[in-house]
Amino acid sequence: MKKWIALKITKGILFFGLIAGLLGWLVMSLWNNLVPELFAGPVIGFWQAVGLLLLSHILFRGWSPWRMGHGWRHERWRKKLEEKLAAMTPEEREKFKAEWRRRCGPWGMTADSNSPAGNA
Repeated sequence: MKKWIALKITKGILFFGLIAGLLGWLVMSLWNNLVPELFAGPVIGFWQAVGLLLLSHILFRGWSPWRMGHGWRHERWRKKLEEKLAAMTPEEREKFKAEWRRRCGPWGMTADSNSPAGNA
């Protein structure tokens, strides 16, 4: 069993290394073929291209690992919750919200009242 896990980890590292190498080469090639001619910019090397790729990922997508590919799951969760709330009567909806307030705490509310913290 341990050999299987080690093999799987090794394959994963090799796969992501290959993908990073291909993407780095692609960014380097595109940069070196376009930027120097269009903008009189510098020619970059492979590791600079990989760094540029990583920097663009951080700037445009963020760095938190739980956000990667998270958008569609969040939307699906929200849609299911909205469907559940729409199927409830107003009394059931208030009871549901009150239960979640009891479990999770009153976000944006003061501890001693039901008014928002800014309006207290």
